[in-house]
Amino acid sequence: MDRRQGEAAAPVKRRRWLHWLWRAPLLLVVFSVAQVAALRFIDPPSTAFMLGRQLEAWGEGEWGFRVAHEWRDLDAISPQLPLAVIASEDQRFAEHHGFDMQAIEKALESNERGGRVRGASTISQQTAKNLFLWRGRSWLRKGLEAWYTVLIEALWPKQRIIEVYVNVAEFGDGVYGAQAAARAFFDTDAARLAPAQAARLAAVLPSPRRYSASRPGPYVQRRTASIQRQMRNLGGVAYLERLD
Repeated sequence: MDRRQGEAAAPVKRRRWLHWLWRAPLLLVVFSVAQVAALRFIDPPSTAFMLGRQLEAWGEGEWGFRVAHEWRDLDAISPQLPLAVIASEDQRFAEHHGFDMQAIEKALESNERGGRVRGASTISQQTAKNLFLWRGRSWLRKGLEAWYTVLIEALWPKQRIIEVYVNVAEFGDGVYGAQAAARAFFDTDAARLAPAQAARLAAVLPSPRRYSASRPGPYVQRRTASIQRQMRNLGGVAYLERLD
């Protein structure tokens, strides 16, 4: 190829590159919509957080480490657990559409006053983060979390969101979901979790590698009692009928 032919080919290659650059975001949108739509009906065998924890363990030389996870449909999980996580994490879950604006405003006011830094992450946001994203903080991750939250709220009913959440949330180091947590910490089945046990599992969610549901310290004990009060204030398991 002579010089003139090379110069003529350069704009063609540039146009092709720009053509694919324009298509890439569209392909990502289509892929993410397909992901979320499929998971409305397909139970995820694993999540980004589970895979990340497994790889982290192997990277630290813990070759025997295995993530504990076993899916259970919502009707095979004690209703006390979804009630407990709603009471603990997101009491306006039935009303909002993925983002609790009231909680966000309160968190911003608290943070501006210099008080304890508060978050306002909903169960829908946490489900999106656990399923599809990685640990850490960045604007890119927050943007993707918001996008997946919108998709989840648009494509899934509330019952599906809480079903997936209680099956993928980390309740202890490497212990994911209601069934694995019930077995690991209470030697029982997820369907048999009592209100106090469910509240204790919800109590460790802010930091499941730091706090223990089987050996609760003073903080977890206080938080468990508070969550049980909130469960009663919500109306008990009858609250879950609002998710239909």
